[in-house]
Amino acid sequence: MMGMTELIHNFQDQIFTPERLLVAMAALAIALIGGMLKGAIGGHATPFLWHILDILFGRLGSRMDKPSRLKGDLIFRGFILAVVVLLIGFFIGRFLGLLAGYYTTWSIVEIVSLCLVMVSGSIFVALGQLYKALNDKKVTPGAYFTIARSTRTDLSRNDDYTITRVGMGLALKSFDKGVVAPIFWYLIGGLPVAFIYSALAFYGWRFGRDGHGSGFGEAGVTLEKLMGFIPNMLSGVLIAFAGILTPTAGMTRAFLGLMTTKGAATYGEGGLPMTAAAHSLNVSLGGPTTDLDGQRIKRGWIGPSGATAQLEAKHLHRVLYICFMAHLLFFASLSSMLMFAP
Repeated sequence: MMGMTELIHNFQDQIFTPERLLVAMAALAIALIGGMLKGAIGGHATPFLWHILDILFGRLGSRMDKPSRLKGDLIFRGFILAVVVLLIGFFIGRFLGLLAGYYTTWSIVEIVSLCLVMVSGSIFVALGQLYKALNDKKVTPGAYFTIARSTRTDLSRNDDYTITRVGMGLALKSFDKGVVAPIFWYLIGGLPVAFIYSALAFYGWRFGRDGHGSGFGEAGVTLEKLMGFIPNMLSGVLIAFAGILTPTAGMTRAFLGLMTTKGAATYGEGGLPMTAAAHSLNVSLGGPTTDLDGQRIKRGWIGPSGATAQLEAKHLHRVLYICFMAHLLFFASLSSMLMFAP
């Protein structure tokens, strides 16, 4: 009994360590502000780790993921590659953790390392470009280039409504997978665990096709879902609470939406953050698209019955606002945790 009590106390001590909380808050601020100043790197508004892993494994995975192969073969191949990606993520995180332990001045190495698995401000820049184009009624490929690459969606043949829905989905998914989840796992297990999660999130992003893939991404998506379940819930709750601070949004609608399966997003399609935002803003998100490999992705429709799917600049502005408020609420939550730190 004492052993279990000590284990619980040690677990709490790891989460509420003031040093980790301060690192997480600094990384959150840098990812938000620095991302706004820098914008997307190479057209990718995704965590930097994802960009590196895509260079290393993207083409290899595409060659292995052939629809002509049997599903069992695809699952096995996908599992092997997912394990390799997971191990690479762990070793990078472990190396950076050791480096941060050696260079401890102001925790700069640790803060920068955590930023490598986060994405925040560059999303606002990418959606800001689309918002301006929608307002000016001049939606050219340059206006949605970053959104297309960051979501791996072929938007060249889609109307403005679809492009707007995909952009809104990018903001909501990135808040979950590029902000809340990496920080959550960093607070629990440090850089190695944060990098393991981010590596799995990369695998789901690159090969999972929002849960509608051929089987190649199944193993990686399942592993990511195990680690991402709780952060996804936290992200959904933060988005729901942000509704009270967002004009025309509704916190009550968001929480009611979270308690029903009708019009809800699956985990692969964005999960609770997508569901909360769609109900809060009374819009319909998701819908079928085509990925950059030319495969049709039959995403479901997310949101309350009768909500419009013809989304415009005003809707994009509202999701930007609700995501920004969610960032502030998350930062405030981390700040309040310092009060309970040992």
